[in-house]
Amino acid sequence: MSDILARLFEIIKDRQANPRSDSYTNRLLQGGQDTILQKVGEEAIEVILAAKGQGNDRLVSELADLTYHCLVLLALHELSPEDVAAELERRHHPRS
Repeated sequence: MSDILARLFEIIKDRQANPRSDSYTNRLLQGGQDTILQKVGEEAIEVILAAKGQGNDRLVSELADLTYHCLVLLALHELSPEDVAAELERRHHPRS
């Protein structure tokens, strides 16, 4: 995982443990799973639209938004990006 993704996930986990009233992350977490899933869905649609003709800069921006919201979803479920990495590793190197 890149350093920025690790730092961002640590910030999300910190907000979860130490809520701040001015934190967008805390508003998402307080909204619960449905709020976070709605944002993941919205961002996924925006990724598709960007890929279909809004240019690479817009695509990268929307992928960054989707990634952030997926990290919040992982935190809500007490999972981590390492869990996702482990699954990808398992798929890449299946046991014989």
